[in-house]
Amino acid sequence: MPPDIVGLLTLQERDLRLQELRKELERIPKEQDLARERLATHQQAVDDAKAALQENGVAIKGVELDVGTRKESITRLKQQQFETRKNEEYQALGVKVSHYSDEIDGLETRELELMESGDQLRGTLTEAEAAYSTTKGGVDEEISILQKRADEFSREAQTLEEERQQLLVGMDESLVSIYDRLLKLRGAPVVVQITGERQCLGCHVKATPATMVRVQAGKELVNCENCGRILYPQ
Repeated sequence: MPPDIVGLLTLQERDLRLQELRKELERIPKEQDLARERLATHQQAVDDAKAALQENGVAIKGVELDVGTRKESITRLKQQQFETRKNEEYQALGVKVSHYSDEIDGLETRELELMESGDQLRGTLTEAEAAYSTTKGGVDEEISILQKRADEFSREAQTLEEERQQLLVGMDESLVSIYDRLLKLRGAPVVVQITGERQCLGCHVKATPATMVRVQAGKELVNCENCGRILYPQ
């Protein structure tokens, strides 16, 4: 095995781990966002329940206002009945009183229905708030754990980057350039074994006998004809 391969394999060990860490560091914020979305769904349920309860309360106040207005009208009409001396006018006022009384009965029935709905809506709100509270505890813990993991991965990645820079000192620049170009193109690993059956373990394509002979000779760096990865013997 060419001596340069040993250095590249040592470098590749860091790059493989760095590759894993970068994937994790990319994945963690997405998982945190998903957790926040779950909480947002419960928050929306709480907001909707509050809005429905508030709307129901406004409707009740509207009915109460309508009832009050009609009661005032009845009081005024009865006063007019008391003051009138005309039988026809008295009867006409009585019809209006009866009409307003019927409307009050309907409005009071509606008020009872709204009050029953209010009880149901308060129950819905209580359930939504309980679900939100439970979910928030779990989401906060999940986000915290993920953040600690991300911090640990970031520190490990920084350490590996420093080690990587130290490993580059003294290595052949043209060799490192080839390695980095393959790393960018293929991702780690880019230095792979070739089996006794001439199979490249990077792309799993069988190499030519001539390539196998060159790899086994160990006098030069040999690339896979198919994927371009640097080959070394098992």
